[in-house]
Amino acid sequence: MSDLEHANCGCQEYNALSRRNFIVNTAGAAILAGTMPEWLPRVVLAQSASTRDVIVYIFQRGGADALSLCVPWGDSNYYAGRATIALPRPDSSATVKATALDTQMWGLAPSMLGLLPAYQSGELLLIQGAGLSYASRSHFDAQRFIEVGKAADPTISTGWLGRHLATVPPLKTAAALRALAIAQGTPRALQGAPKSLPIPDPTNFALGGNTATRAQRQAWLNADYNVTEEPLRSSALDAAATISLLASLNVGAYAPSNGATYPNSSFGRALKAAAALIKADVGVEAIQVDIGGWDTHQAENPLNGQMATLMTDYANSLGAFWADVLQGNGTYSVTLVSMSEFGRNVRENGSQGTDHGRGSCMFVMGKQVTGGRVMTKNWQPLARENLTDGQDVPVNIDHRDVLAEIVSKRLLNPNLDVIFPSYTPTFQGVTK
Repeated sequence: MSDLEHANCGCQEYNALSRRNFIVNTAGAAILAGTMPEWLPRVVLAQSASTRDVIVYIFQRGGADALSLCVPWGDSNYYAGRATIALPRPDSSATVKATALDTQMWGLAPSMLGLLPAYQSGELLLIQGAGLSYASRSHFDAQRFIEVGKAADPTISTGWLGRHLATVPPLKTAAALRALAIAQGTPRALQGAPKSLPIPDPTNFALGGNTATRAQRQAWLNADYNVTEEPLRSSALDAAATISLLASLNVGAYAPSNGATYPNSSFGRALKAAAALIKADVGVEAIQVDIGGWDTHQAENPLNGQMATLMTDYANSLGAFWADVLQGNGTYSVTLVSMSEFGRNVRENGSQGTDHGRGSCMFVMGKQVTGGRVMTKNWQPLARENLTDGQDVPVNIDHRDVLAEIVSKRLLNPNLDVIFPSYTPTFQGVTK
């Protein structure tokens, strides 16, 4: 969803993946998204639907540099390894520098200050050293393993978020749309979700062709699919109902509250649409939005270069969502979690960028989040001897520990063994 999504990042694998446009992920998604996972075992029904949070899942595709997103200004090893791309300390004389989040270690880059109000409110948690425990530096593999909820298992065709939705009753029984990806195709995390669709632009979701005959064609399709066999019948009718629903909501005319201003970018517009759908209270339970462009092998420049531009869009969009939905008019039960497939190398490369790494930084936002802090586990100074393979931030918090705690405590789904197969999560105190 990023305006920088197709930028030349210098990574052959990621460019190939982008050109494929996630065809592997989205083939047959229109049917798969409307059916139950084929292997789904007997499950335990979740608690009362009305008390569950809506989840907004952000995937920062490309391998986001955790040390630029959340700056370890208190560690001299960070500066030793990044002669040209390190963010100056908060107490330095530099004009452009990091803003301290605490008195000893962590800070935000100037481009990330759109998130400072949410952090200061205690409703934003940053988790350093989190990510995929399985060792992989492949974008394709790491993204897949995270989205299906288990590494190196080719038998799993559904996503962790899809299996969550398949094992809980709907928030609203008559909802036409329980989940959506604001994207061209269904991402792997949502595959297997009932009543789920990829919708690139919720402000303009309609049948193609001549607008003058659109209503008649939609009526004909409704009648035709009404006598079609399952699962195509329900999938098609739900899609048609979603078209009518979005038209009635007029998402394009949505006015944010509390003075929130979303960036006029793909990511900003997607989060604005997500806010509109959540506030409309039509039964949407999960929304996924992707933001690409994080594969910064060269000319990263988190002060005023490509990384700074991307971080500004990211932080200002999330900050607007926080002000609009979590601080705006009304009370909305929402948890937002954002992550990337891996982080970057601790040391910059010869092209003033960073290469594929391991541990990254997760962001969790919500009224019930134990925020206002940077969470770490067994964090060590960034000296070579403390790094994975002598070069990367270690993964000390498995991403599934964070996601499983959200699923259990905020989405009230007890079926963690189904959602994250063959894994026993350890809750980290992410939510209340």
